[in-house]
Amino acid sequence: MKGTYAIVETGGKQYKVAAGQSVDVDRLNIAEGKDIELPKVLLIVDDDDTIIGNPTIDGAKVIATCLSERKGKKIIVFRYKPKVRYRRKTGHRQIYTKLAIKEIVNPNKKTAKRTRKKKEAVGSES
Repeated sequence: MKGTYAIVETGGKQYKVAAGQSVDVDRLNIAEGKDIELPKVLLIVDDDDTIIGNPTIDGAKVIATCLSERKGKKIIVFRYKPKVRYRRKTGHRQIYTKLAIKEIVNPNKKTAKRTRKKKEAVGSES
């Protein structure tokens, strides 16, 4: 994938995000239209440069705007015990927050651990 993207953690889950993309995450308690910073950035890839966190990248953050909140698909929870006539049927709808990713902020390049993808020379084996 060309361009810049990052792996961020929010709500105990990891998401691959790029600038201009919208993503659904577990509910964050913010108002619609407000900006939020996601400070737990685990990885940033910028074309040929890759910055890997240990476990996170110091000073890196992803800035996003809250677009809306919505409920997800209904999940049926059915508990059953045989021979004792025990049956319980309940449902659950998870609430999600839709975020629009505005920008990925790279940290100071001197403090971050940097790796470069190795380019193999074709036909240079001796």
